[in-house]
Amino acid sequence: MPQIRFRLNGADMSVDADPDRSLLDILRGELGLTSPHFGCGAGECGACNVIVGDRAVSSCDTPLWSVANKDVTTLEGLGSAEHPHPLQRAFIAEQAMQCGYCISGILMSAAALLRQNPSPSSDQVKAALDRNLCRCGSHNRIVRAVLRAAHEMAAG
Repeated sequence: MPQIRFRLNGADMSVDADPDRSLLDILRGELGLTSPHFGCGAGECGACNVIVGDRAVSSCDTPLWSVANKDVTTLEGLGSAEHPHPLQRAFIAEQAMQCGYCISGILMSAAALLRQNPSPSSDQVKAALDRNLCRCGSHNRIVRAVLRAAHEMAAG
């Protein structure tokens, strides 16, 4: 097996695995991370989203080889219980989640958006989250939470 190297949540990683295996399978099965969830398996629902570089990607249909020498961020690398990311604080404050299954993917999409556009409009937030499916009906609270986090981050 070839060895694939990448940075995961700021730490150098080296994985001996079939380079065609999905990043999701490696993250959950080999590295024990639980935030990216298996949803559709076809890159359509967003439950498995992670950030590669500065873009949110579906880890279920991203082959391991494609992240070689790149930065990968999962929810575990976004913030911690002691030092939550502004998005995590905003989602709690706005009560922007119910079942929680889709939220890690939504948070990763939102974090990628805020990296690229630190002051998005409501419509830009909606467009950035369009590929994240949520059945709980908390969409308005999710948008408010992303805008709240953007405001907090802009304020310093």
